[in-house]
Amino acid sequence: MTSQAADGPETVVASRRSKITPEREQEFFDAVLEQIRECGYDALTMEGVAASTRCSKSTLYRQWKTKPQFVAAALRANRQVRFSGIDTGSLAGDLREAARAAGTWSGRDTQLLQALGHAVMQDEELQQALRDALVEPEIEALQEMIRRGVERGEIAADHPALEYIPAQLLGVLRVRPVLEGQYADEEYLARFVEAAVLPALGLT
Repeated sequence: MTSQAADGPETVVASRRSKITPEREQEFFDAVLEQIRECGYDALTMEGVAASTRCSKSTLYRQWKTKPQFVAAALRANRQVRFSGIDTGSLAGDLREAARAAGTWSGRDTQLLQALGHAVMQDEELQQALRDALVEPEIEALQEMIRRGVERGEIAADHPALEYIPAQLLGVLRVRPVLEGQYADEEYLARFVEAAVLPALGLT
């Protein structure tokens, strides 16, 4: 009996999986997300990703058993806290900076969300991965800005508008392309914060 056979099938699979370096894995993830943006989730195939990254389908299927698992892994691997490091010393200043920051990446993220579309409502793992990658980090960062503002005494903790800040900022990012056919860029989001978010909070 060979040592590989003695180790059992799980060890063999683990050995095969270990051959993919982190850099190569990220290439696969980048290819997956880019193809979703360009073609949509339904048109994405393991074959297409294999062709674009010059690997075999079997390599991808060994690592990720299904397309939803593959996409979920790609989303989680690209998790970023877009508002990281924003701390101007005031809640109004933080929200203005958040608006400018959001405007720099809103196009690609919104494009990805639109392309995933109906698929995220049909697969719980995919839906949770999307929240982990593109929703929860931003909500947590905004809540941290609010917490600091409350601690500084800029706004009351029970102000009724506070809970709607994430919905306002993240919602306008998603809905502007539907309403106006344009992404919410830096200039648009800056005007939105000044005209709608800060007045609702009683801040200037």
